[in-house]
Amino acid sequence: MPEPTRAMPPAGVPAPPGGHALRIDPRGARARGALPVVEETSAGGLVVRVADGVHVAAVIARRNRAGRLEWCLPKGHLEGTETAEEAAVREIAEETGIIGTIVRRLGVIDYWFTGDDRRVHKMVHHYLLGAVGGELTVEGDPDGEAEDVAWVPVSELPTRLAYPNERRLAEAASAVLDDEA
Repeated sequence: MPEPTRAMPPAGVPAPPGGHALRIDPRGARARGALPVVEETSAGGLVVRVADGVHVAAVIARRNRAGRLEWCLPKGHLEGTETAEEAAVREIAEETGIIGTIVRRLGVIDYWFTGDDRRVHKMVHHYLLGAVGGELTVEGDPDGEAEDVAWVPVSELPTRLAYPNERRLAEAASAVLDDEA
């Protein structure tokens, strides 16, 4: 019998004692008439540069399901045989206009959400990138999800970003950048 899927609990649900991942068997849920489970993988992260002696990151604003504009990190699905690193570089360039190179891996956000016809287990690989070119714009975003883009001081990201997991990644990036300074 195949091993059940490993996942962290959805946002807002406390981790089990000891902080271990929950063991979830999506086959059992389907057998009870629940929605089918789909696995998705995306990648993105923080692309940074120094402006007036301060590290700034390119972040995007997009609409959530309720229609509210939220600031978040650029990210998107892997295409074809792309690696997570390649997808992060491409997605960041498409959504912000900024070309970056990978500096290091920041972490993975692992969560669940429910659509109209399925439950989605999503893993998003995040990287810290150094900006090497491009112009800040949302004009290259092929799916038009990004409505706005801005350079934001890395130190302000924990109060600007909409999602707690992304705020934690921004804090980790800030610590890396402080160590390199």
